Amino acid sequence: PQIAFSERDKFKIDQFVMQGGRVMWLVDRLNASLDSMRTNSRFIPMDYPLNIEDLLFKYGVRIQPDLVLDMECSKIKLVVGQVGNKPQFDLFPWYYHPAVLPNGKHPIVKNLDRVDLHFCSSIDTIRTKTPVKKTVILTSSKYSRLQFSPIDLSFEILKYNPDPTKFDKGPQSVGVLLEGTFPSGFENRVSEEMQNGLKQIGLEYRSSSVPTRMLVISDGDVAANYVPNNDQKQWLPLGFNYMDNATYANKELMLNAIEYLIDPSGVIEARTKEVKLRLLDNVRAKQEGNMWRTL
Repeated sequence: PQIAFSERDKFKIDQFVMQGGRVMWLVDRLNASLDSMRTNSRFIPMDYPLNIEDLLFKYGVRIQPDLVLDMECSKIKLVVGQVGNKPQFDLFPWYYHPAVLPNGKHPIVKNLDRVDLHFCSSIDTIRTKTPVKKTVILTSSKYSRLQFSPIDLSFEILKYNPDPTKFDKGPQSVGVLLEGTFPSGFENRVSEEMQNGLKQIGLEYRSSSVPTRMLVISDGDVAANYVPNNDQKQWLPLGFNYMDNATYANKELMLNAIEYLIDPSGVIEARTKEVKLRLLDNVRAKQEGNMWRTL
């Protein structure tokens, strides 16, 4: 979403949840994108005026107005020179695109490879009026940092080698699963018009939900297929990053999440197999490389 939800639509979503409906929130807090940065050499992303912060707060999460930078990230192509009329490209690690490794034991992310996120924000969990279990399923790496709005985005950051001591904020939550009984976001403020709308479809207003589930990820692009050259008739597979020519586990994450929201038991049975992913710590590998070569 990029424009504000009306109170009417928020009420529909809220009562859908109260009746046991499941929701997957894939939400960008800030309007940051590579396209905006290519148009302007510098870009200051602003908040999307979505008007859903109060609902999410009631349900148990808050998406912060910040951007997560991670040294474990995917790469972008930038022009570094010109040979004749042909521009020459090179790949650069882009810290605003964390390649997050799901490391929990939850069935949605168990055995998944890295997930490619673009300009994601950190998520805080909030204490709720009703019992809601909050499970963090996606986090950035331990080499992370935060930039709070307003942010001056530019490619200048790529001119310098990253200093690991500045990426010292530890893992940041960027995907949270919520399960339990949710409080209504419209408690004590239901208008007569809203009541009448429910009665027309044979429903009563509920102030708390039946047990249900929802998933919040602070990046809308996690489920977006890249469309090359603005050609709406072609698109790349979900999770394929054409810049660094790698396929990430975005598609598997979305399928697992939808499956789990509909029927948890099916996913749990399918995810009993245990696979260990042994990935190098890139920062330590760089720092200790000479010592291990010598040994």
